[in-house]
Amino acid sequence: MDKTATIIGKDVIESLTLGMYEDSRFIYREYIQNAADQIDKAVELGFLDARDEGKIEININKNSRVISIYDNATGIESEKVQSILKNVAQSTKERGKNKGFRGIGRLGGVGYCDKLIFETSYPGENIKSILVWDSKELKSIINNRNKKESAAAVIDAVTSFNTETEKANERYFKVILENVSNESLLDKGEILEYLSMVAPVSYSKGFIFKSQIYDYAQKLNVNIDEYPIFINKSNQIQKYYTTSLYEGDSSNKKKFDEIHNIEFLNIYDTPNNLIAWGWYSISTLKKQMPVINKARGIRLRKGNIQIGLEDCLEKHFKEKRGNLYFFGEIHAVSPDLIPNARRDYFLENQTLYQLEGKLKQIFEGLHKLYHFSSEIRNTQKKVDDFFKFSKEYGEKQKKGFTNTEEEKKYQKVFAEKKERAKQAKDKLSKAKDKIATQEPAKKKVYDKVVGNTKKVNVEEVVPPKPYAKTKFITDDINSLNRKEKKLVSKIFAIIDNMLPKEIASILKEKIKEELQ
Repeated sequence: MDKTATIIGKDVIESLTLGMYEDSRFIYREYIQNAADQIDKAVELGFLDARDEGKIEININKNSRVISIYDNATGIESEKVQSILKNVAQSTKERGKNKGFRGIGRLGGVGYCDKLIFETSYPGENIKSILVWDSKELKSIINNRNKKESAAAVIDAVTSFNTETEKANERYFKVILENVSNESLLDKGEILEYLSMVAPVSYSKGFIFKSQIYDYAQKLNVNIDEYPIFINKSNQIQKYYTTSLYEGDSSNKKKFDEIHNIEFLNIYDTPNNLIAWGWYSISTLKKQMPVINKARGIRLRKGNIQIGLEDCLEKHFKEKRGNLYFFGEIHAVSPDLIPNARRDYFLENQTLYQLEGKLKQIFEGLHKLYHFSSEIRNTQKKVDDFFKFSKEYGEKQKKGFTNTEEEKKYQKVFAEKKERAKQAKDKLSKAKDKIATQEPAKKKVYDKVVGNTKKVNVEEVVPPKPYAKTKFITDDINSLNRKEKKLVSKIFAIIDNMLPKEIASILKEKIKEELQ
């Protein structure tokens, strides 16, 4: 019996193009990924001496609704253009070596424009090859449910190829999206922000820990793939890492913490086989980083291209919120850690399971770290609170008390705060001894929270030396007699009971000025 010929229907094209990505911005990543692979190839072939001679230029023209992505890598030989750019899922790239290898990412733009155009020229040829995908027609054919065309027939119907004369020494590949329908893709600021964390680019100039990261990668003998990528020529994309942490929004932001150190990590599946490495930030971990911190979260990367978004690794934390206490990167280096078609995670295999197991252990340590920070800060706060109150007590004695009850209250609070401070200092000392050599990340947090505190012995701080006679706030109001002063003291006591301390103090001083 003859076998029935297999037919691949047109709907598969929709799955591989129109339905591939939930986030339209991913198409930029796909085209950058392909350009980066070609720059690497250009270096191998001797067309470029080094990666930094290559360039990837993105141009976004919102007025004309046109986007282009250009690279000066190898281009494609004219005779190979159709076989490469018309065929789907038939890539010539090597899995495990190249960043892209499935042969579907280049069609990502089909879903967001009327025409997807590829222009290319290969060195030594005086030809510019142009292959056009008519995206508008493709959508029309796919949406026509009355016809059951094969995928191949549809592709032949919506693509066209022609050539033009080009200078023989030209070498480039250019993707053009005409009449782009998606507004996010045309928002230059949004795309710059997105690619600053997704694209394989260098760290920002102001990120002071980048030298440490490069040095560490060199010691591990691993590469951090970086390429010069520009948006509208003047904006070179760099990773958004900073040393300052902010709260608020872009129009009203203020610094609330800072990155004062980083820690590194290595992940092996066997004692000598590194499958991933990374780094994470050390701050005082006061709270989760608000959204204004564009680089927040520990990011997963392969070939220095981000996998998924900022929340990709949060499922491995004991608390999902834990990821947002840190900046950081996990760089997958094993060829067995293979990005899936959407590049939002890796394909499941034994190496991935080992990576996930190690990440859970590491992130359990980070969970303990930010809880340790909270405990240390709360403990240190008791010490700081005592010193602050001691100073306030001395100033109060000079200005005068409202009445004898207030003086007794200050004496009682001083003793209570001093006892809490003594207990806190003892707790801090024990914590310091415990983490001294075994837990370097905790020590860095501890040193930042406690290390700058003045080395004052709580025991040595005593109540302010009392005057021969207690000074009251009404003593300086010479215009009042003894009975009137007593009445004002009662009024001041009511003010103290009814208003916050700072407001009460201001109001009492104002009344005092009026009565003098």
